Amino acid sequence: MKKDRHLFTSESVSEGHPDKLCDQISDAVLDAFIAQDPQARVACETFLSHGTLVIGGEITAKADVDVPQLARKVIQEVGYDDLRTEFNYETANIVTYLQKQSPDIALGVDRGGAGDQGMMFGYATDETPEFMPLSIMLAHGLVYELAKLRKSGTLPYLRPDAKSQVTVEYDDGKPVRVTAVVISTQHAKGVRLETIERDVRAHVIHRVISPKYLDEETKIFINPTGRFEIGGPEADTGLTGRKIIVDTYGGVGAHGGGAFSGKDPSKVDRSASYFARYVAKNIVAARIAPRCEIQIAYAIGVREPVSIMVNTFETGEVSDEQIVSGLVKVFDFTPQGIIKHLDLLRPIYQKTAAYGHFGRMDNDFTWERTDAVDRLRDAILKAVAV
Repeated sequence: MKKDRHLFTSESVSEGHPDKLCDQISDAVLDAFIAQDPQARVACETFLSHGTLVIGGEITAKADVDVPQLARKVIQEVGYDDLRTEFNYETANIVTYLQKQSPDIALGVDRGGAGDQGMMFGYATDETPEFMPLSIMLAHGLVYELAKLRKSGTLPYLRPDAKSQVTVEYDDGKPVRVTAVVISTQHAKGVRLETIERDVRAHVIHRVISPKYLDEETKIFINPTGRFEIGGPEADTGLTGRKIIVDTYGGVGAHGGGAFSGKDPSKVDRSASYFARYVAKNIVAARIAPRCEIQIAYAIGVREPVSIMVNTFETGEVSDEQIVSGLVKVFDFTPQGIIKHLDLLRPIYQKTAAYGHFGRMDNDFTWERTDAVDRLRDAILKAVAV
């Protein structure tokens, strides 16, 4: 049989990237409202262009939040705190356009139905300890390490905006080497490219990527344009929900199209995607299949999903249909059931909005737990026996 040998590339962006800054502001708004009112209905979008932020959306809550001040706090925490620059937390012009949720939508949500129609996907693979694709985990790791070095003062010339890209070579479905690494990081004026290349290689690439994946043929590009002094909102616009592949699996598997940030858990775009990840990860952790993708679809205002699909890419111990039969016996896929199971009515969302929503070992990321492995195996084996 012919071997499958191919390349796959994923990218990530830092918390200071304009799109990610918008995601974090939208999720900070969500956290602030849900902290005061766990039943808050929040759909918050942020648009950022140079010195102006526009925060809009629909919010219904028994809460009082100073949204502009909250946005300034996020901007400062991310690192745009130099008052000499064009964009900073003090001088940013912030405009809000917030109103209540449509009563027509509220009718369906109030009786436990989904907040919108749509299809959501979850994915897991055994190629990393986090049950995530290697390419996206490495891409996240690179920009996260850049942020650590900037905030600790180890590399004081670094600035908040950065992007990474990692290409992994696969042989028969297993990652064998990294063929290319791209890092673009904003920096202070006057810093030589040679200095940045040396430091990023030593302090970032060789710390994040295991030597077993790197060799002399690995192509490494660091600030390939030669200069990246003007970055962040001074150089580019930002918008909530524009980095959905960065947020999920780096392009591996399917995506339903819905973004996460700024949406409370009644929006299945977010909660059902988290649950799909949880279920897929438990299937792989239970060794039912080394790869698993799950699709869940909903109709607005309807409690039960209209469909559940499992795809193990012909790697499963049992058929995909038998896995679905076991899943519906173990899990409650209604929006209320998902919210209860994952304990989602908490202010935990701002930290999800940078470096990926999945594959992170944080106690608040309940969708990353593998606590359903035994129940899942029992239910699927019973489904097979029938």
